[in-house]
Amino acid sequence: MLEDWVVMPTCLPLVLRRCPICPSGRFRPNGKFRVNAHHKLLDVWLLVLCAGCGETAKLTVLERATVRSVRPGLLDRLHGNDPALAAELLQDPAVRRRNRVSLDWDGAWRLDTGDPARRDREVIDVSVRFAARIPVRPVRLIAEGCGIPRAEVERLIDEGRVVSVVRLSGRLSGDFTFTLKR
Repeated sequence: MLEDWVVMPTCLPLVLRRCPICPSGRFRPNGKFRVNAHHKLLDVWLLVLCAGCGETAKLTVLERATVRSVRPGLLDRLHGNDPALAAELLQDPAVRRRNRVSLDWDGAWRLDTGDPARRDREVIDVSVRFAARIPVRPVRLIAEGCGIPRAEVERLIDEGRVVSVVRLSGRLSGDFTFTLKR
């Protein structure tokens, strides 16, 4: 029987960017937007606060976009400071590339494994689904989900008792499946 595990975000990730005021390199997104109108052109920024000194920085979302090119629903969400929209935009590679930032997901996600009573079986088939593009090491997910140390999971992989069609070393942010043979 296939078990379903889900990697879910619990809060917005930290934004990795150098602060011009203090030596901190982390910013907390608070889900607020600033929308500026220049006649028929819009500029939109996502506001982030420095974790060290509290200085506000702006991540460019739209730059000199015509008002008619922005969907009314999106404009309403921007004016309403929709936190779900902030999460979507932070995960957008184009927004991250334009602002030269990356994300720190440490402590901003959790693993939902369902019923832990079924993990006593000899063979466990698991499907891991990501609710957001959160880069996590599969070894860490397997260790946390099965309640065993990471070194034990790495040993099981080396022995061929944990198998998957994807490479289990490095980080993944996409869905995958694996089989654990005890």
